[in-house]
Amino acid sequence: MRSFAQFFGPNAGYVLELYEQYKKDPASVDAEFRQLFLENAHLFADTDATVPVATTAPRDSVDNVHAISAARLIRFIREMGHLAAHIDPLGKKPVGDPSLELGYHDISEADLRGLPASILRSPLESECSDALSAVSALRTLYSGSLGYEADHIQVYEERKWIHDSIETRRFFYGYSVRRKREILARLSEVETFERFLHTTFVGQKRFSLEGCDMLMPMLDSIIRNAAVAGTKEIVIGMAHRGRLNVLAHALGKPYNHILSEFILAHRDAHHPVVREAHGWTGDVKYHLGAQRTFRESGVEQMPITLAPNPSHLEFVNPVVAGRARAVQDDRFAHGAPVRDRSASLAIIIHGDAAFPGQGVVAETLNMSDLEGYSIGGTIHIILNNQIGFSTDPHDSRTTLYSSDLAKGFEIPIVHVNADDVEASVAAARMALAYRNEFHKDFLVDLVGYRRWGHNEGDEPSFTQPLMYAQISQHKTVREQWANRLVADGIVTQAEADGMVADLMAKLNEAKHQAETDPVMPTSLTPPPAGLARRTQTAVSAEKLYEYNTQLLRAPDNFSINPKLVRMFEKRRTAFTQIGAIDWAHAEALAFASLIAEGVPIRMTGQDSQRGTFSNRHLVLHDVENGQIYAPIQHLPQAQAAFAIYNSSLSENAVLGFEYGYSSHAPDSLVLWEAQFGDFANGAQVIIDQFIVSGRKKWGLQPSMILLLPHGYEGQGPEHSSARLERFLQLAADDNIRVANCTTAAQYFHLLRRQAMLRTEDPRPLILMTPKSLLRHPKAGSSLADLTDGRFYRVLDDTSANDRRNQVERIILCSGKVYVDLVSSVPPEQAPHVAVIRIEELYSFPADELTAILAGYSNAREVVWMQEEPQNMGAWSYVAPRIKAILAADILFSYVGRAPSASPAEGSQSDHAEEQERIINNAVYSPIQSQSIIVA
Repeated sequence: MRSFAQFFGPNAGYVLELYEQYKKDPASVDAEFRQLFLENAHLFADTDATVPVATTAPRDSVDNVHAISAARLIRFIREMGHLAAHIDPLGKKPVGDPSLELGYHDISEADLRGLPASILRSPLESECSDALSAVSALRTLYSGSLGYEADHIQVYEERKWIHDSIETRRFFYGYSVRRKREILARLSEVETFERFLHTTFVGQKRFSLEGCDMLMPMLDSIIRNAAVAGTKEIVIGMAHRGRLNVLAHALGKPYNHILSEFILAHRDAHHPVVREAHGWTGDVKYHLGAQRTFRESGVEQMPITLAPNPSHLEFVNPVVAGRARAVQDDRFAHGAPVRDRSASLAIIIHGDAAFPGQGVVAETLNMSDLEGYSIGGTIHIILNNQIGFSTDPHDSRTTLYSSDLAKGFEIPIVHVNADDVEASVAAARMALAYRNEFHKDFLVDLVGYRRWGHNEGDEPSFTQPLMYAQISQHKTVREQWANRLVADGIVTQAEADGMVADLMAKLNEAKHQAETDPVMPTSLTPPPAGLARRTQTAVSAEKLYEYNTQLLRAPDNFSINPKLVRMFEKRRTAFTQIGAIDWAHAEALAFASLIAEGVPIRMTGQDSQRGTFSNRHLVLHDVENGQIYAPIQHLPQAQAAFAIYNSSLSENAVLGFEYGYSSHAPDSLVLWEAQFGDFANGAQVIIDQFIVSGRKKWGLQPSMILLLPHGYEGQGPEHSSARLERFLQLAADDNIRVANCTTAAQYFHLLRRQAMLRTEDPRPLILMTPKSLLRHPKAGSSLADLTDGRFYRVLDDTSANDRRNQVERIILCSGKVYVDLVSSVPPEQAPHVAVIRIEELYSFPADELTAILAGYSNAREVVWMQEEPQNMGAWSYVAPRIKAILAADILFSYVGRAPSASPAEGSQSDHAEEQERIINNAVYSPIQSQSIIVA
């Protein structure tokens, strides 16, 4: 066994470094050193103390005190050198740190000259004559135009890879004359395009990239190297800053298309208007997405997608991740999807104020290594303007760097001066290499500035006068690079100027094209009329028996929880009983039938595998050993994959991920289930800005399903309402479907209908799902309901078939309140009443409802009954639509809770009393027609 006396000089310093590493993570050093540190703990109690040295040291031994001090200095340069890095192109002095100074370690330059370069323990030592030159070389790397943060990473191999990459300058390669000229050409395109827009469309918003122009060469490097590495697709997300430049130069969107959008934004009455196009209004130019196929570097084709994004900045992050995951999943394999995490690459470009400021960033980062959401690493680039809108960093974040949030997720961070061309490209190369090596996220903080205001109509000197006085005198990165190449004899000044002149001519020609023949947006093609109603969704009894048998099967040695055994036994006999198929059973059969027909399914949510209300149990856990088994993933008839994941405790990022997945994989049925329906509030931006409006703005038509538990059962305000009224208010132009089913069979058929329409008439489905109705006998269905029926948008009162002439009052309702009513007031107690259920609220089933109402010729009163307050629920939406189809002499009224600021009572007894009042008033109270006021 070694003793500490064996180590002297540089090796003593190395041992001290190992000890510091051992304190953080004992497993990161080998077993022999762990034993050494354990046995000699008393020697390390004070790491500032002089370490004992061998009494018989070799003749060439050095002063161990200085060796240890030098080793400490070297460690601090590696860990804290970023604090002295010159990463601000505007020249702001680095914050620095005392630990980077020689005096802090009681060591001088003379002392360092007396130590060998080998103390560095780095490939750099072969280039250095002594420790002083080694330390100087190290400072150049760690405190130059690049600053590195990796000490927060807990995996030793990753830290070592990063330090080796830095100290070998592994990513500073390939700067041939040709490559340098290519970069100048690209920077000329970036700058000239922005300058052309600035002078041609004065004052029009474009959110210029100027000041962070190096983003484009960095993207070029990442895209080209990813393609060569075999990446099949790249998905990019970003806010509006620099988007037009990325659209033009990374996505290849023609200049005349972009210029047409500027021109058409202020078109006069003589230009055609596309608002009459089905489902299309478009969006501002700096929110739009695009797609191109990369064909370079021997790569035949690699799609690159820039996801469209509203002004909600970082909310595109999970959408991009979902799109990337959709590329990686092989959905047409038996069982769970087979994933190739190298198939796609996600690149997300952040704002320096938004990255720490918006919670969706942290939610998305937290998902990065979860089974259901991992995409093998994302490359993050912070487009750091050093200012957010008109807000200085000290007003917009608590941390030193805008990137500090990433430390909590063990993401390596590189800060780079956006005026240093080679350093910026090296950072991009490093990001991709690390991601491909470890399949984890990597962040590049591209520190630049913003040449103009937040938008081009803003005056930034109102709030940052000193900064913008400096920016106005600051040479652009293109000018700096061109000057360098001219000085090195790589290009002449005439050649550099000629690049700009050629681009200006090209842009002027594109402008002429856009003025004479503007490119108009492509409108959507409407689906065939009545397609949803004609969709057949029944499944034969023979197939359902086969599916049911498999869904109830587990391996012989698998021990199922006894309570679940009883549930499975009920499902085994449910086909032979009337109304015995409950909600979850019908759902499982629908899923099984769909994957047997080749429809891939992905389902997520906070309790999706089990079900919030212990209803689903598609994934079983062995009570003896905890192993899991999902019978549906072993369905012999399956022609497609079935994936089901419990999500993180997030609605915002998770729903954004599923939206992205569904948008990128239209062949799949994607479902997200809220733990309770009102939890969807936490994802309101995704709902408002993406799900309900994405079709109208961007032409995106995912067929995803939102399952939102909804119903008043005395649980208080927070777990009663899924805010049905909000979705109905957002429904227009056939953008979504909104339903509130009351039977298991209706749910079965609705799921199957949604899957069958996913390619010909795709729309998101917002479904109010039950809680207590999950097992309620009156919500159960029979086998015949699945084999012979279909989804009915309106359900008539079958109990009224023999008494239609007696019916004078018709109660219209939707959802759980129907079951409450028929459970409290049997039909024989109210022969004058028929109860009709509207199962699909949007699109409103006016024709079906009209036809059913016509069957009650003696009806004189129509009541809309709901359990939600009058200013919530469906009332404001359905009232004018129902009124429009009623005869003038029919009395029409509302029965439900009074208008309220809160969705429900907090008391179980108050709830029960209110439910009883609503039902009694709907059935027995006299009504008077009232004005329809839509709140």
